[in-house]
Amino acid sequence: MKRIITIVLLSVSILSVDAQVDKLAGPRVGVTMVQAGSLASILRKDVSLFSDDIREEWTGSIGKNGAVMSQYGWQWESRFLDGGDVVGIVEWIALVGGMEKGMFLPSVSSMVGLRTASGFEFAAGPNLSLGGIAMVIGIGKTLKFGKLNV
Repeated sequence: MKRIITIVLLSVSILSVDAQVDKLAGPRVGVTMVQAGSLASILRKDVSLFSDDIREEWTGSIGKNGAVMSQYGWQWESRFLDGGDVVGIVEWIALVGGMEKGMFLPSVSSMVGLRTASGFEFAAGPNLSLGGIAMVIGIGKTLKFGKLNV
C-alpha cells in the first residue's frame, strides 16, 4: 500500500511541475514590411505577377517604394537553456501572407533566440517562401492577460 501511495504522490508532483510550464505555441498574426523591388510592386499591384514590366525591376527603373502585407499562421516552440531569467527558444513558424490583397503567399521559418522572464524576445533564422530563402528577425514582447498570451 505504501508503494502505491508513493507512486501516486510522485506522479501527481511530476504532473503539477509540467502544468506550470508556459505553453506558448499557437496562432500568430503579424505584419511584414517588404523592401522596394519586384515583390513590393506586385503587392502594391503596380504590375501583375506575370507582367514583362517586372523585368525592368532588376534595372532599377520600377519599384522605388516598399509594401506592407499581413501574416497569419501557427508557431511551435521548444525551450533550451532554461536558466530562470533568460530562456533559449527554438521556434518553427508557418505563415500565409497577403490574404488582404487576394494573394496566398506561404512561408516557413525556423528561428533561434532568447526570451526574458518579463516576456521580451529576440530570435533570428532562415525563412523559406515561394520567393526563395531569406533571413527573418523577430523582436517582440509577450503580454499576459489571465491565461491569454498576446
